[in-house]
Amino acid sequence: MRMKKFGNTGLVVSEICLGAMTFGGAEGIWAQIASVGQASADELVKTAVDGGVNFFDTADVYSAGRSEEILGQSLRNLAVPRDQFVLATKVFGRSGPGANQLGLSRYHIMAALDASLKRLQLEHVDLYQIHGTDPLTPIEETLEALNDCVRAGKVRYLGISNHAAWNIAKALGISERKGLARFESVQAYYSIAGRELEREIIPLAQDQRLAILPWSPLAGGFLSGKFSRDAQGPEGARRSSFDFPPVDRDKAFRIIDVMRPIAQRLNVSVARIALAWLLHQGAVTSVIVGAKSREQLSDNLGATSVKLSSEDLNALNQVSALTPEYPGWMLERMGSDRLNTLR
Repeated sequence: MRMKKFGNTGLVVSEICLGAMTFGGAEGIWAQIASVGQASADELVKTAVDGGVNFFDTADVYSAGRSEEILGQSLRNLAVPRDQFVLATKVFGRSGPGANQLGLSRYHIMAALDASLKRLQLEHVDLYQIHGTDPLTPIEETLEALNDCVRAGKVRYLGISNHAAWNIAKALGISERKGLARFESVQAYYSIAGRELEREIIPLAQDQRLAILPWSPLAGGFLSGKFSRDAQGPEGARRSSFDFPPVDRDKAFRIIDVMRPIAQRLNVSVARIALAWLLHQGAVTSVIVGAKSREQLSDNLGATSVKLSSEDLNALNQVSALTPEYPGWMLERMGSDRLNTLR
């Protein structure tokens, strides 16, 4: 397990992060996604720690707060020293029926952070991330509230998730102008079957030295290699009942067709190849993996030891390549002559 520098900070995190979205279980979508109780969570957290993982991610909205409760209790049950793990959670989702019990207002952020700390049984969280966009709250209000959370010692670093590149750039500019704590990471959907992040967000992150934290690296399990073109997938598979994130199935199956022989040659699962591809991307800091069993998590952790050859990477990059879009193709065309002066 390699350790990676966390964006433009001095923090160091493992290249695999254990996501706790599968912890808990409740009504609605969480009945389909989350089924891991306390004992199983303890086993998963121990497997992760034994495998070199020091980074854990959850959110206040996962299973209506139960994910935070279970993850916090697991770290206590296993007696993991507080200075030996990095814990991330998020704010935005609805925490109750009230009109102000969601969003990114100062009102909600302050209340939500205290509630998360109580559920996690912690005095501070290491990474506090805004989980989505709030069309009602000025971004200045959100940033100033988050800055106060940092200054109060309840949060160490700030992150942003599920935002467009222009949202992130605007927030960074406001933080710099006002002298506020800035976002240090971007958590976003990124997989070999969903490379849209490469259009604008990854170039922005590289320019601003932001950590990239991919969620759903197996596209909701679709890249496990267990789905076939003429069937829904294995019984109990999450995507069979909760078809998310959106995937171009025809393209994804073409990608799997290329991954499968590579996996067979290396004697590993197709899922490991999908994760290994992400781990070979220089912009990626830590890949967030979720699991419902120790066997599944152990297989995912094994991706850290998979070494893809240049031929493997070329084949995978070609089959998964994005369709050129404007202005990207124009920027490349107009900049090529200038770049050629250095060759």
